[in-house]
Amino acid sequence: MDKKEIANILNDIGLLLELKGENPFKSRAYYNAARTIELLEEDIETLVKEDRLKEIKGIGEAINKKITELVLTGKMEYYENLKASIPEGLVEMLKIPGLGPKKIKIIYEKLNITTIRELEYACIENRLVDLPGFGVKTQKKIFEGIQFVKQFSGQHLFAEVYTEALKLKEYLDMTKTALVTEIAGSLRRKKEIVKDIDILASASDSSKVMEAFVNYQDVREVIAKGDTKTSVTLKSGINTDLRVVTEKEFPYALHHFTGSKEHNTAMRHRAKQMGIKMNEYGLFKGDKLIECKSEEEIFNKLGLLYIPPELRENMGEIEAAEKGELPKLIEEKDIKGVFHVHTTYSDGANTLVEMVEAARKLGYKYIGITDHSKSAFYAGGLKEEDLVRQWEEIEELNKKYNDIVIFKGIESDILPDGSLDYGEEILKQFEFVIASIHSHFRMSKEDMTKRMIKAIENKYTTIIGHVTGRLLLARDSYEIDIYEVIAAAAHYGKIIEINANPYRLDLDWRYVKHAKEKGVKLAICSDAHSIEGLNDVKYGVGIARKGWLEAKDVINTYEVHEIYKLFQLK
Repeated sequence: MDKKEIANILNDIGLLLELKGENPFKSRAYYNAARTIELLEEDIETLVKEDRLKEIKGIGEAINKKITELVLTGKMEYYENLKASIPEGLVEMLKIPGLGPKKIKIIYEKLNITTIRELEYACIENRLVDLPGFGVKTQKKIFEGIQFVKQFSGQHLFAEVYTEALKLKEYLDMTKTALVTEIAGSLRRKKEIVKDIDILASASDSSKVMEAFVNYQDVREVIAKGDTKTSVTLKSGINTDLRVVTEKEFPYALHHFTGSKEHNTAMRHRAKQMGIKMNEYGLFKGDKLIECKSEEEIFNKLGLLYIPPELRENMGEIEAAEKGELPKLIEEKDIKGVFHVHTTYSDGANTLVEMVEAARKLGYKYIGITDHSKSAFYAGGLKEEDLVRQWEEIEELNKKYNDIVIFKGIESDILPDGSLDYGEEILKQFEFVIASIHSHFRMSKEDMTKRMIKAIENKYTTIIGHVTGRLLLARDSYEIDIYEVIAAAAHYGKIIEINANPYRLDLDWRYVKHAKEKGVKLAICSDAHSIEGLNDVKYGVGIARKGWLEAKDVINTYEVHEIYKLFQLK
């Protein structure tokens, strides 16, 4: 082990001690020792074997023993134990520009945040603003620092990448170098996590398209450039591939590069059984091309209805297309209102009036206000007197507006025993209740499932919020039997949320399909903590489409009078 490696470990120890809040002199001793080791002219192994390291200024007895152990065994027990005592994600946070050990310690102790993605989500929800020594400007700087770090990670949230892909497609269309361009790959299928951007274009002269592509203002680096495929890295850190084919090849290539791999394999197998060869260049009967001018024609030639990209996961879509049983998927235009909206009454960034005005501008006919309940103290949860003030304001606004209805709701914490926040006298005054788990994530699968089902059994629960508790690329779902939860929701007639926040997208689309099959209604909820958050509904629609949902399966497509009836208000 060389001097640089040893110095790095000593520096790590200093940082870890700071994260633990140890005496600053202790941390400084390790930092100083690291510098001393790095500047040594003599061989470190010789010094250790001759027991002369302790004679060097800045290397005390305790640190000498630890370095000796490291040099002779290749390990240091103290370092390993120290690392094990601190969540790995806290060390990762040190990569965020401007975020040091002291602030990370506060974030961990006050909010129990252990990963960068959780921290990013906390910034979105304004959780850092009221922490000691923080504030709006600090939160903004941390959020910007996280975006910088994310440029160098390998996976991305759908919303982050899709926005970039739309900008790029718009640019390529504007250059008029291609006949047509389309977003392909997992983005086109609306997968919740994606690795890169795939763009497909058709052109008579591929060189012009490729030249326009590499000169796009947001390209940071050209990885490879060819006649049919060029790869770049965008300034955001997202890898992007552009493939250019002829106009005749385009439909086949679009189907192929949309995927999924499993869907394509199943499609090729079907084609083979019909004596047809299928690949990205076409459908062939022997050597003869079966001409298709669109993806729809490709499916038709194989005896299938057109399968929307979101369904192409080999989860029964080919069989359904053969039988003519594909769903008429929900569209964004079907959404008539939005639920799960936060305001400055709890941890939202905008006032109640501002959120209502924004919903009106989006053309919504109703909005369900659901600030946090009192147990969510970390999010400014509403005490009883706060609720009275909010209800009075909602009533006044409902008198003022005749083009939108504001429903009085709450996002009630599901407490560890499965009960809801507030007593019956308060709960019965809400027009609807979203019940969500926000704490005690480490319960056993059996206990967590019982906790959730008890909340579902509560007569005041209307909607179950972000059922699995996951934060994409940040926190896995807590242990829970989702099939039992869905069965309970079906039995008690409760609605399950598709949380449209791009950090959640929970319920997962794979379970959405199962919930539909069990007769459960779903609500696409923005979980908006700001005016901008209301626009996240579109991401929830993408997940609903992947889950085979039609408009009739989602309560946001109901008219106002149908919502009143559903909530048993009139």
